[in-house]
Amino acid sequence: MKSKTDNRRNDYTKLKSKVFFQMLFIIFAAAATVIFLRYVIQKSFSFGDSIVRFLMDTFYLSDREAVMLYQYIFLNNIDSITLIVIFIALVILLKFAISWFTKYFDEVSAGMDKLVEESDAEITLSPELDFMEKKLNQIKNILEKQKKAALDAEQRKNDLVVYLAHDIKTPLTSVIGYLSLLDEAPDMPSEQKAKYVGITLEKAYRLEQLINEFFEITRFNLQTIVLNKEEINLQFMLQQMADEFYPMLTPQEKQVSVNVPDGLTLWGDADKLARVFNNILKNAIAYSYENSVIDISAVQQDKNIVVTFTNQGNPIPQAKLDTIFEKFYRLDSARSTNTGGAGLGLAIAQEIVTAHAGTISVESNPENTKFTVKFPL
Repeated sequence: MKSKTDNRRNDYTKLKSKVFFQMLFIIFAAAATVIFLRYVIQKSFSFGDSIVRFLMDTFYLSDREAVMLYQYIFLNNIDSITLIVIFIALVILLKFAISWFTKYFDEVSAGMDKLVEESDAEITLSPELDFMEKKLNQIKNILEKQKKAALDAEQRKNDLVVYLAHDIKTPLTSVIGYLSLLDEAPDMPSEQKAKYVGITLEKAYRLEQLINEFFEITRFNLQTIVLNKEEINLQFMLQQMADEFYPMLTPQEKQVSVNVPDGLTLWGDADKLARVFNNILKNAIAYSYENSVIDISAVQQDKNIVVTFTNQGNPIPQAKLDTIFEKFYRLDSARSTNTGGAGLGLAIAQEIVTAHAGTISVESNPENTKFTVKFPL
């Protein structure tokens, strides 16, 4: 807290110094103006003969009339005249002084206009406003990055809708085709009929999965995560989840090893955390080598519960490690029909973990890929 206050104090040093000296100059200028004008006015009125002659020549007055007018208008009101002249001079001086100060607001306002207009030009202000210049340019850079990220996410979403529409058409065509065959050949051999029914059912399940992904896309930004927390037995949850994935593991002879100490518990929303672990494990299964073992471990470290998912597979490029948690991002550019999803699994996992005040990260090398999820006790 102290360092922030000191930095703020240092930020304003140049501006405060400039304003202080400007105010000092204005005070001295005002004082000098008052003294000078009073001296000039009173000095001028000491030349009474010149003023009387001026009145006589200009208005054709007699000597006596000019003297009386001079005494009545000028000599008797010299203080009032002096005050009026000084007041006019001070108003003019104040106008210039205000313009000195308001130019800073004009510069900041112009900088804000560049933010609103999304101008590519860098914001530049006076040297004494360099702290404000840095902050405005930081905001400008952040807004540009957010805009680019939003455009990229929107583009990925649009591309994904096109991909999913194409992917939906493929299993739907298969379902219609096989059902047509079954309808046209009611006396088909039972063995062949069972084969066609099995293929049709498999395609129908795939179609259901793709439709669910469409719902995920529309719901992703419309739902606020509400947590219903309870005590969770991590060993039981992770082991049960590993057992549920057995049908996906068997075809490629993959295995899941769960290493969690007895009695290790976590306070959180069981349904939503199950979804987090489910998404990570599904990702690990999809991208791991055949005949490999996926390790799921959980330990207590200091004041955190740390859950890791480690698999052996092709490493994730370093440039993509940060982007795999973004919405609608799919690591497999080929969009494998079996492994490619809507690109929401890891993004949703991150949202849920963040709602639990936790963190999720990934590291990858040629030996293995590890997802790490940390939750505070």
